Amino acid sequence: MTTNSPPKRIVYVENGIGYGGAIICLRHLVRNLDRDRFHPLVVTGRNGPQYQEIAEEALWKHIPDRHIDIVAWRAKAESLDWLGKLPVLRFIVNQLIARSDDVFNFMPFFLHLLWTSWRFKADLIHANNEPLCNRAALLVAKILRIPSICHVRGNPDGAHSARWAYSMPDHFISVSHWVAKSMREKLAIPDEKISVIYDGIALNNLSLNANGLSFRQKFNISDKAFAVGLVGLLIPWKGQELFIDATHILKDKIPDLKMVIIGGTPDDCVDYEEMLKQRVIKENLMTTIVFTGHINEMEPLYNGLNIVASASTDPEPLGTVVIEAMAMGRPLIAPDHGGAAEMLNHDETGMLFKAKNAEDFSESVFRLYLNPKRAKQLGKNAQQKAFDIFSISAHTQKIQEQYISILNQNK
Repeated sequence: MTTNSPPKRIVYVENGIGYGGAIICLRHLVRNLDRDRFHPLVVTGRNGPQYQEIAEEALWKHIPDRHIDIVAWRAKAESLDWLGKLPVLRFIVNQLIARSDDVFNFMPFFLHLLWTSWRFKADLIHANNEPLCNRAALLVAKILRIPSICHVRGNPDGAHSARWAYSMPDHFISVSHWVAKSMREKLAIPDEKISVIYDGIALNNLSLNANGLSFRQKFNISDKAFAVGLVGLLIPWKGQELFIDATHILKDKIPDLKMVIIGGTPDDCVDYEEMLKQRVIKENLMTTIVFTGHINEMEPLYNGLNIVASASTDPEPLGTVVIEAMAMGRPLIAPDHGGAAEMLNHDETGMLFKAKNAEDFSESVFRLYLNPKRAKQLGKNAQQKAFDIFSISAHTQKIQEQYISILNQNK
């Protein structure tokens, strides 16, 4: 591909569960693409103010990927005890739900995306999430006979459906070596089809000295409080329940403790959010635990916390919170599995605790509470590492090199 050729047209498809790290990282990429070489169109299955902002940065189109709530249907079926006693009927009901998903959700999205990509004259499709939830995008690429790249941001499994979906992309971008290793071991993906590229953020645009007091004032957190923040969408595996468990251990050890649960709630997890809030009420933690909901300006949030936490109970590929907290120079505590364990050097650039262990998480928090100088040094070390490896310009350049390589292979 020469610099005199017209820009190659890239369709980005985002089918994540909600507005979280995946779409944030995609927006960083799209903002920094070389427009002389690449012309982006971002397609999202979800809508809302944050998604609509994409139209200010690139061509954007909302194609609904959910016309009926299959998740609610499945939950209702699973709640029927009598259905569980009739395996054949349960199988039939599950099959009916799955076929309804195909007819009313998958097919309309697939056909609309096919038409959109054909009209756009796409040269390549970049699926921003795992292959299974992006099978429509990958099928569109096959039909249009254009290459596809799949950005793997989660822990792949070896299920039959996953193996089928992972056979479709021409190339994979993995957000960490841990994810790449899992793909090779569980799904036998060859090395030559995987490129490990860490997510990037616009480090130079970060407001490193943002006023953390403004965040505290907004949520009635006193300037004397010791604030620990768990950042992430309110979905079960992000560890909010472990965080609540840890609150019981820490509240009598740390005076004026505030445990802050930060993040929006996907439509699928509204009941989970309500359960968390009811737990806080029933366990008499209302004066200690704070729910903020979705936060747009993250820098004041990070600077308003004494400790930033990730508590994912399932291995996280490389959570955005890890990247952002490191870049902001904040003391970070994360579980000892997945991408966090790959990125953090224990007691050097952060603290790693035993995954799923509220007691060990609490011990890490208490250690940093007792030694604020050590906490500050961990943040400083983490920031230096982040600026070395999470540059958005380096991330974008590596992604663009993959585009050029795969487009040249498919001439």
